[in-house]
Amino acid sequence: QVQLVESGGGLVQPGASLKLSCEVSSGDIRMRYLNWFRQAPGKEREFVASMKWFGGNTYYAESVKDRFTISRDSAKNFLYLQMNNLKPEDTAVYYCAASARVILSSIRFPNSYEYWGQGTQVTVSS
Repeated sequence: QVQLVESGGGLVQPGASLKLSCEVSSGDIRMRYLNWFRQAPGKEREFVASMKWFGGNTYYAESVKDRFTISRDSAKNFLYLQMNNLKPEDTAVYYCAASARVILSSIRFPNSYEYWGQGTQVTVSS
């Protein structure tokens, strides 16, 4: 059974940093891509960052590029999202997602992912 458990969210001021973690338990299932998505109130879930689990290629949304970094500790089965220079518009619930079948052209679409965590709230406010 696949389980994704996020942690690390919180309330921070603009300009601050946070690091989100996602513990990945995938059993015998070999994941292809692991992502971070986010969803703000009243908005659709949107792509934030993606990592090819075996290979390490990374991809980012333009809105977070140069501020956020996706990384992994494959030995410990953790996915991370380092978020720097946070802005109020980054406020959202952040979700970890995984897929064993998604292809590169579809990695930005939430519907491409079979497995989801419960989400962690990030609030950026002064």
